[in-house]
Amino acid sequence: QVQLVESGGGLVQAGGSLRLSCAASGDIICISAMGWYRQTPGKERELVADITSLGSTNYTDSVKGRFTISRDNAKSTVYLQMNSLKPEDTDVYFCVADLSRVNILTTPDYWGQGTQVTVSS
Repeated sequence: QVQLVESGGGLVQAGGSLRLSCAASGDIICISAMGWYRQTPGKERELVADITSLGSTNYTDSVKGRFTISRDNAKSTVYLQMNSLKPEDTDVYFCVADLSRVNILTTPDYWGQGTQVTVSS
């Protein structure tokens, strides 16, 4: 089993920045790709960004140029630096991990508990 623990969410004004962190523990040999989803109750979840163990990244169009995903493999931690935040970025953000990057895009095996990000206008 793999445990994912997120931190760094909160309330920020539009235009501000937040940095999310997600630390993996347990059977980390079972994970390679990591990423961040966001979801509001009643809405479809959205893959915000993902990153492979070699550092290849992918972003959804709405965050390109504003968000940066990175990872520290030695610490089994993935980060999401969010700049120029907009009210529409308000959501619960979930860290995910899987052995396969393909699965990150569909049904990741491992999920964190979620952290709330609220951007006020």
